[in-house]
Amino acid sequence: MTLNKVHHIAIICSDYKKSKKFYVEDLCLEPLQEIYREERGSYKLDLALNGEYIIELFSFPKPPSRSSRPEATGLRHLAFEVDDLDTSLLELSQKGIEAEPVRTDEFTQKKFTFIFDPDNLPIELYQK
Repeated sequence: MTLNKVHHIAIICSDYKKSKKFYVEDLCLEPLQEIYREERGSYKLDLALNGEYIIELFSFPKPPSRSSRPEATGLRHLAFEVDDLDTSLLELSQKGIEAEPVRTDEFTQKKFTFIFDPDNLPIELYQK
C-alpha cells in the first residue's frame, strides 16, 4: 500500500454556527460545499486551504465533549504553517482570538504557538 497524502481531517463541533465562523471567517478557510443531512440533524461543511480540500466540519445533535486537558489519547492538534507568526497573531488578536505564549521548537528553532477552536481543539501555528 502507498499513502499519497492526507485526504481530509474530520472535525465534529458542538455549535455549528460558531465553528463555521471560526474556520471560515477567522482562519479564512474556503467553503467548498455545505450539506444539511436532515435524517441526521447534521451539517457537513467541506473546507479548503489554498484550493485544496482539507477539513470536513460536522455538526451532530449533542456530541460528547472532547477531552483536551490533560491531553488525551487520539488526535492531539491540527498544525498550520504561517509565513509570519507575529503578523498572524496580531490579525487573530484583532478578531478576539488569543494565543498561548509563543515558544521556540528546540529542534528547528522555529517559533510556534497554539490557539483553540470554539470546542477547544488545539490548533498550532508554526512559523515557516
